[in-house]
Parts: sequence; structure tokens; C-alpha cells
Amino acid sequence: MKRRTILKASVVGLVAPLVIGRSYGQGPILNLYSARHYNTDEALYGNFSDLSGIKINRIDAEPDPLVERLRAEGDKSPCDVLITTDAGRIDRAREMGLLQPVASEVLSKAVPRHLRDPDNHWFGFSKRARVIVYNKDKVTAANAPRNYEDLADPKWKGKLLIRSSGHIYNQSLVGSLLAADGLERTEAWARAVTTNLARPPRGGDTDQIRGVAAGEAEIAVSNTYYYVNLLRSKKAEDREVAAKVGVVFPNQANRGTHVNISGGAVARHAPNKAAAVKFLEYLVSPQAQSYFAEGNSEYPVAAGVELSAELKSLGSFKEDQLNARVFAQNNAEALKIMDRAGWK
Repeated sequence: MKRRTILKASVVGLVAPLVIGRSYGQGPILNLYSARHYNTDEALYGNFSDLSGIKINRIDAEPDPLVERLRAEGDKSPCDVLITTDAGRIDRAREMGLLQPVASEVLSKAVPRHLRDPDNHWFGFSKRARVIVYNKDKVTAANAPRNYEDLADPKWKGKLLIRSSGHIYNQSLVGSLLAADGLERTEAWARAVTTNLARPPRGGDTDQIRGVAAGEAEIAVSNTYYYVNLLRSKKAEDREVAAKVGVVFPNQANRGTHVNISGGAVARHAPNKAAAVKFLEYLVSPQAQSYFAEGNSEYPVAAGVELSAELKSLGSFKEDQLNARVFAQNNAEALKIMDRAGWK
């Protein structure tokens, strides 16, 4: 039997009276604030309840409103665990004092150092690589960009698609470039990338892939799971899109490909801290890690977990070992750089 309650949160209701409370007089519960909106996570949460006997009360919302809700609730918040996508978002919650450090040997062993907060305020439990895709009819594998820095090459003028600078995936990517190349080179890179755009940014990563497959541009930037979800889609038209593009893991000859996370943390005022830590430890268990690979085509963070056939088909790659907190803290400066470059 599944022991969980799902509640929807909205921007309007951020400071409204709460509908979930502390666990007085009840069985063990976990109050989860989640910004992940993947249907496959249902099985993940249900499995935790079945294994632990802990009921999950869940509030779903978009990342920024969810963090704002947590801030507004203060020490009265019932939140035990915050889950969100991108290190930039979860580290903002840390900077706002909304999280607490966790001492867990299980988490420290399972999550690589570069995918967790150095002070153990948050931990990555799934990862995605930010890759370059190319139209196989227009670009050969040998001539495709090999590095993020190559996206600034004038030969790609009018041939590049990438989503807006306002999206945190790109802010984190540019934050990693800022750490690797410094301010001056990153500024020049952002200006050149803006010049190379085939059109003003619009849509998500899947839209960029579709645009390349349709010949709207020759190259694009995307997170891996968007591509793999097209590859494994039940819709023939999606699989046809994936078949038309190739994938490059950038910077393999130097620092490695930029990798970002979905992450979890224990809220600062968590009323059920023991359950919260148990839940985070569950998320890095082999069983839970397999859900991420099979469910939403994300890479597990723990070693030794079997990948889906589609993820395997991409091959192994070297990933950038830059700690995720570094590029997360560079987000604000990265956005300023892109704004100055005219990257909308």
C-alpha cells in the first residue's frame, strides 16, 4: 500500500496557512517540498514509504516559489526535506539559511565530493550532463564543436540554438566557464555565442534539439536527459528527432563536461530530522539510484548503478570535477555577463 499524500502549492499560496502539520500523535511522517515534476518519481517516493513505514506528505511547486515559501514560513515551517533541480537553486536556499548540515557516512560515501556541498548542507542524488548536439546531415562528428569554448567560433554564426540566459541551467554552465576561463574570456565568449545564435532563444532544451533536427540550426546545447527521453520515447516522431542528431560531451581533452544535479537537503527547522536523513540516504541507495536512470534518463550519482540502455548508448565521459557550489555561487555574475552580451 502506498503511504503518501500529494498536495499542490502555488505562488499565490506562499504565505497561506499550511495544510500539513507536524507529526504530533501520528505515525512517522516526512514533509517533503519538491520542485521535481517527473511522474516517474511517484514510484520512488512510494517505495520509500513501503520500505520505511514513513508516510510522505508532499508539496509540489516551482523551484523559486518553493524556496520563498520555506523562507516565509521561518521556524514554523513543517518542511523536512527540500528537493530541487540545479545546484544553483538549492545553494540559494543554503545561502538564505534555510538548510542545515547533515553528518551522514552513507551520504558522504555515496555522493562524490564535487556533487555535494562542502559543508554538507545539500547532496546531489542524480546528475545530468550539459552536452552539444549537432545535425548529422550538416555536421560531421569530426567537425562538431569539441569544447564549450568552441561555441564562440565564428564558423557557427547563425547556426547555434540555446535556451535563454534567464534559465538557471545556462547560468550554471556559464558559472562553470567563469571558474575555468576567468571573467574576461567568459565575457568575450558570451558575446560571441550571442552573435552565433540562429534565432532569439525560446523554449526548453527539447525545443533546441528539435530545431537542430529540423535544420533550423546546426548545433545546440542541451542536458542529456532531454535527448535520452526523445531517444526512448514511445512516439516515433520523437525517436526520429533523436536519430537525426549526434551528441558531443564537451571538454574531454581538458577539464571535462559540465555536470549539474538534482539535489536534496534537510530543512533548517525540520520537525522530523531523523526521517529526513533516512530519506536522503534512501535516495542514494542502489534501488533509488536505478529509478533516476530508468525513470527520467538521469545519471545516478552513486557508483556501480546500472544505466538504462539508452544512457549506455551515449558512452562514458569525463566530467568536470568543479564543485557544484562554485558554479552555483557564480550564477549571479554569470547572468550579468550574459545580460551585457545581449543574450536574452
